[in-house]
Amino acid sequence: MALHASFSYTDLGISPFFIQRLSERGIHHPTEIQKLVIPRLLSGENLLFHSATGTGKTFAYLLPLFERLLSSGVCRTAGASGPMLLIVAPTLELCSQIKEEGEFLIREGPGKSLIKMSLIIGSANMHRQIETLKKDKPQVILGNPARLLQLARMGKLKLGQVKALVLDEGDRLIADELFPETQDLVSCINPIRQTTACSATMSARSRERLLPLMGEPILTVASEEQEILRERIQHWAFFSEARKKISVLCSLLVAIKGKKVLIFSSRGGQVGNIVSQLQYHQIAAVGLYGEMDKKTRKQALEDFKAGRARVLVSSDLAARGLDIPRITHVVALDVPDKEGYIHRAGRTGRAGQRGIMVTLGDGEDLRRLAVLEKKLGISVYPKVIYRGSIGAPPPLRRASHSPNHQKAPRTPGNAP
Repeated sequence: MALHASFSYTDLGISPFFIQRLSERGIHHPTEIQKLVIPRLLSGENLLFHSATGTGKTFAYLLPLFERLLSSGVCRTAGASGPMLLIVAPTLELCSQIKEEGEFLIREGPGKSLIKMSLIIGSANMHRQIETLKKDKPQVILGNPARLLQLARMGKLKLGQVKALVLDEGDRLIADELFPETQDLVSCINPIRQTTACSATMSARSRERLLPLMGEPILTVASEEQEILRERIQHWAFFSEARKKISVLCSLLVAIKGKKVLIFSSRGGQVGNIVSQLQYHQIAAVGLYGEMDKKTRKQALEDFKAGRARVLVSSDLAARGLDIPRITHVVALDVPDKEGYIHRAGRTGRAGQRGIMVTLGDGEDLRRLAVLEKKLGISVYPKVIYRGSIGAPPPLRRASHSPNHQKAPRTPGNAP
């Protein structure tokens, strides 16, 4: 059955309570991926789905799984035997963000919720988490694989009653550094369950690793909303020698003064150094990377969201899945693979807004970007900064006929 543009949450089987909660956010119609996912999860199917960032994946699984919990009467019973729904995500920030979205949906009033939820993450005090599990008996738990597995092995987190499992950013959870923990955690969970995995990208290798963790049968759903990458996001490229990238970056930030900017570096160990250099140039910047303690990470995100810092510098893993409103520009200091580029660019152009994805690179970087340009079907436009303004580069001079003349390397957006 074709789902037309005016298709409503009521048509998908979502109850009036959740529809009212969504309307308080100004959300009145389901996104394309929600139309595809919600009916299947309501029917109890195992589902692997992927869709562009900013297309509503979190609500796509929270709404139907909460509906199933409520219809089973779990909201009227204590989770003495352990959680009924377990949501696993790779980063502390993403876990916290999912919990915020979940608590928004289930909130009945001040201090009152339809379902009890708890956040179990590695940077928090373990003894307090154990006490919370004993006292609150949450029906829904969100966390990262390492801490969940640790508590399960200690016998403090009982997973035998889990009826639904979600692997958010599933491709990251089965990456080499996280796969052993994710695999061991899933082996501790009740095998008779509904399993959902989602991400913005899904390579063949990721799919091959995920499928054995999910049970049978498995449906795969992908939306066609990748046009967000092409239609809502502009793609710019600035040439910069490696040793001059910070200088070019500072010039760029001055030229787009007043905008909210997220900067990516694939080298997490360099994030702090980049932040220090930006602050030296009087640019209000904060950093986010894996080795930071929970309090410092939280403060950095709060400063960025509140506008006290207009620039956030992050590693790829630390920013995975983050939904921060009104990011106008994403700046990459290197060129990742196809999936990495999609995840980075997806931090802007969200919720119907438009954004700009900027890459700073030398000749080799820009050649790699040109390859991505073709793979993703996007147009990357070369830009320069001149007298504090951003514009197109001047026309190339006519090629010399000298036998010593060498053609310049192709840059994205130029004809080959």
